[in-house]
Amino acid sequence: MNIYITTGTIDFMEKVKDKYADESMLLMNGGGHTLLLHETNGKSVFQTPRKYEVVGAFGNLTEPGYFALDNVAVTDEGKPIFEHRYKEMGEKLRDIPGFIAFRLLRPIGSDTYIVLTEWTDRRLYDLWRNSPGYKLSNPNDFKDQGGTTLHIFTSAPYTATYKTPTEEV
Repeated sequence: MNIYITTGTIDFMEKVKDKYADESMLLMNGGGHTLLLHETNGKSVFQTPRKYEVVGAFGNLTEPGYFALDNVAVTDEGKPIFEHRYKEMGEKLRDIPGFIAFRLLRPIGSDTYIVLTEWTDRRLYDLWRNSPGYKLSNPNDFKDQGGTTLHIFTSAPYTATYKTPTEEV
Protein backbone atom coordinates (compact mmCIF):
# COMPACT_ATOMS: atom_id res chain seq x y z
CA MET A 1 0.00 0.00 0.00
CA ASN A 2 1.20 3.49 -0.82
CA ILE A 3 0.16 6.97 0.18
CA TYR A 4 0.73 9.96 -2.05
CA ILE A 5 0.35 13.52 -0.80
CA THR A 6 -0.01 16.73 -2.78
CA THR A 7 -0.90 20.29 -1.86
CA GLY A 8 -2.67 23.15 -3.57
CA THR A 9 -5.65 25.44 -3.28
CA ILE A 10 -8.78 23.96 -1.77
CA ASP A 11 -10.74 24.57 -4.98
CA PHE A 12 -8.19 22.72 -7.13
CA MET A 13 -7.81 19.85 -4.62
CA GLU A 14 -11.62 19.44 -4.51
CA LYS A 15 -11.71 19.22 -8.32
CA VAL A 16 -8.99 16.55 -8.34
CA LYS A 17 -10.81 14.56 -5.65
CA ASP A 18 -14.11 14.81 -7.54
CA LYS A 19 -12.45 13.79 -10.82
CA TYR A 20 -11.12 10.60 -9.21
CA ALA A 21 -14.16 9.81 -7.05
CA ASP A 22 -13.46 6.06 -7.27
CA GLU A 23 -10.03 6.50 -5.63
CA SER A 24 -9.45 6.56 -1.87
CA MET A 25 -8.65 10.24 -1.24
CA LEU A 26 -8.93 12.54 1.74
CA LEU A 27 -8.99 16.32 1.56
CA MET A 28 -7.56 18.11 4.61
CA ASN A 29 -7.10 21.72 5.74
CA GLY A 30 -4.81 23.06 8.42
CA GLY A 31 -2.30 25.76 9.18
CA GLY A 32 -3.16 27.64 6.01
CA HIS A 33 -2.50 24.57 3.83
CA THR A 34 -4.74 22.22 1.89
CA LEU A 35 -3.54 18.67 1.45
CA LEU A 36 -4.89 15.81 -0.64
CA LEU A 37 -3.94 12.29 0.44
CA HIS A 38 -4.29 9.34 -1.97
CA GLU A 39 -4.11 5.81 -0.50
CA THR A 40 -3.75 3.08 -3.12
CA ASN A 41 -2.03 -0.14 -4.10
CA GLY A 42 -1.37 1.36 -7.53
CA LYS A 43 0.19 4.52 -8.86
CA SER A 44 -0.88 8.00 -7.95
CA VAL A 45 -2.98 10.21 -10.16
CA PHE A 46 -1.08 13.27 -8.82
CA GLN A 47 1.49 15.00 -11.05
CA THR A 48 4.17 15.63 -8.39
CA PRO A 49 3.28 13.89 -5.12
CA ARG A 50 5.31 13.19 -2.03
CA LYS A 51 5.52 9.40 -1.99
CA TYR A 52 5.30 7.03 0.97
CA GLU A 53 5.07 3.30 1.53
CA VAL A 54 2.67 2.24 4.28
CA VAL A 55 4.72 0.05 6.65
CA GLY A 56 2.28 0.06 9.57
CA ALA A 57 -1.49 0.50 9.55
CA PHE A 58 -4.52 0.22 11.76
CA GLY A 59 -8.12 1.25 11.05
CA ASN A 60 -9.60 3.00 8.04
CA LEU A 61 -8.95 6.62 7.17
CA THR A 62 -12.35 8.31 7.04
CA GLU A 63 -14.17 11.61 6.74
CA PRO A 64 -14.82 13.57 8.83
CA GLY A 65 -11.70 13.46 10.94
CA TYR A 66 -8.92 15.29 12.70
CA PHE A 67 -5.44 14.29 11.51
CA ALA A 68 -2.01 14.64 13.10
CA LEU A 69 0.99 14.14 10.82
CA ASP A 70 4.15 13.79 12.90
CA ASN A 71 7.11 14.39 10.59
CA VAL A 72 10.25 12.63 11.79
CA ALA A 73 13.57 12.80 9.90
CA VAL A 74 15.51 9.57 10.49
CA THR A 75 19.05 8.54 9.51
CA ASP A 76 19.46 5.57 7.15
CA GLU A 77 20.98 3.57 10.01
CA GLY A 78 18.07 4.46 12.29
CA LYS A 79 15.23 3.54 9.93
CA PRO A 80 14.92 -0.14 10.98
CA ILE A 81 14.93 0.84 14.66
CA PHE A 82 12.37 3.59 14.13
CA GLU A 83 10.07 1.36 12.07
CA HIS A 84 10.28 -1.45 14.61
CA ARG A 85 9.28 0.94 17.39
CA TYR A 86 6.30 2.47 15.56
CA LYS A 87 4.85 -0.28 13.35
CA GLU A 88 2.49 -1.47 16.08
CA MET A 89 1.44 1.98 17.25
CA GLY A 90 -2.12 1.63 15.93
CA GLU A 91 -2.70 -1.48 18.02
CA LYS A 92 -1.55 0.41 21.11
CA LEU A 93 -3.86 3.34 20.35
CA ARG A 94 -6.96 1.33 19.48
CA ASP A 95 -8.61 1.74 22.90
CA ILE A 96 -7.80 5.45 23.29
CA PRO A 97 -11.03 7.50 23.15
CA GLY A 98 -11.41 9.28 19.82
CA PHE A 99 -8.74 7.28 17.96
CA ILE A 100 -9.78 6.19 14.44
CA ALA A 101 -6.76 5.18 12.35
CA PHE A 102 -2.99 5.07 12.09
CA ARG A 103 -0.44 4.91 9.26
CA LEU A 104 3.35 4.69 9.53
CA LEU A 105 4.63 6.13 6.26
CA ARG A 106 8.13 5.31 5.02
CA PRO A 107 9.36 8.07 2.73
CA ILE A 108 10.31 7.32 -0.86
CA GLY A 109 12.97 9.81 -1.90
CA SER A 110 13.51 11.58 1.43
CA ASP A 111 14.41 10.84 5.06
CA THR A 112 11.24 12.15 6.74
CA TYR A 113 8.74 9.57 7.96
CA ILE A 114 5.17 10.52 8.73
CA VAL A 115 3.38 9.02 11.71
CA LEU A 116 -0.23 9.75 10.76
CA THR A 117 -3.03 9.39 13.28
CA GLU A 118 -6.71 10.16 12.77
CA TRP A 119 -9.02 11.22 15.58
CA THR A 120 -12.70 12.06 15.92
CA ASP A 121 -11.82 15.58 17.08
CA ARG A 122 -9.03 17.84 18.25
CA ARG A 123 -9.99 17.70 21.92
CA LEU A 124 -9.50 13.93 22.16
CA TYR A 125 -6.24 14.13 20.19
CA ASP A 126 -4.97 16.84 22.59
CA LEU A 127 -5.92 14.72 25.61
CA TRP A 128 -3.84 11.84 24.23
CA ARG A 129 -0.96 14.06 23.16
CA ASN A 130 -0.74 15.60 26.63
CA SER A 131 -0.98 12.24 28.38
CA PRO A 132 1.98 10.40 29.94
CA GLY A 133 1.55 7.66 27.30
CA TYR A 134 2.47 9.99 24.45
CA LYS A 135 6.12 9.72 23.53
CA LEU A 136 6.92 10.29 19.89
CA SER A 137 10.53 10.27 18.83
CA ASN A 138 12.00 11.02 22.20
CA PRO A 139 15.73 10.58 21.55
CA ASN A 140 16.20 9.20 25.05
CA ASP A 141 13.86 6.30 24.21
CA PHE A 142 16.18 4.95 21.53
CA LYS A 143 18.99 3.09 23.27
CA ASP A 144 21.14 0.13 22.33
CA GLN A 145 21.39 -2.97 24.53
CA GLY A 146 24.09 -1.32 26.59
CA GLY A 147 21.86 1.66 27.37
CA THR A 148 23.70 4.13 25.13
CA THR A 149 21.40 6.65 23.42
CA LEU A 150 21.24 6.10 19.66
CA HIS A 151 21.28 9.23 17.52
CA ILE A 152 18.86 8.28 14.75
CA PHE A 153 17.23 11.66 14.01
CA THR A 154 18.58 14.20 11.56
CA SER A 155 16.41 17.06 12.84
CA ALA A 156 13.72 17.79 15.42
CA PRO A 157 10.33 16.21 14.69
CA TYR A 158 7.34 18.46 14.09
CA THR A 159 3.60 17.92 13.91
CA ALA A 160 1.15 19.33 11.38
CA THR A 161 -2.56 18.98 12.11
CA TYR A 162 -5.43 18.99 9.66
CA LYS A 163 -9.13 18.36 9.57
CA THR A 164 -11.42 17.36 6.78
CA PRO A 165 -13.44 20.32 5.53
CA THR A 166 -17.09 20.39 6.44
CA GLU A 167 -19.92 21.74 4.36
CA GLU A 168 -20.99 25.17 5.53
CA VAL A 169 -24.74 25.50 6.03
